[in-house]
Amino acid sequence: MSISFTTSIISRLKREIADMQQQTSNDKSKKEKALSKIKQLQKNIKMSSSPTDLSSKMTQITKLNEEVARIDASQAALTKQLAAKNAELRQQLAKNEQKSEK
Repeated sequence: MSISFTTSIISRLKREIADMQQQTSNDKSKKEKALSKIKQLQKNIKMSSSPTDLSSKMTQITKLNEEVARIDASQAALTKQLAAKNAELRQQLAKNEQKSEK
């Protein structure tokens, strides 16, 4: 492999890592918003008296809890992918360094 090929691989890996970190940040923000909404709904449930209103709020809480679980699963997968990409990047950087020394 030529140095330029290795350099393009390194650039691609850096872009992918940056995208994954951005996705992680976005997911974290979504999770915080969902948890905040759950807390607000739980407070509102205490003040609600109508069965329909209670049922509606419980349904919303269930859906938000499902979203939080989905985000957690996504974060776990992203963390694994990010670790793999970082390992690959380190490997490519080492190869690039060896080639530039020759």
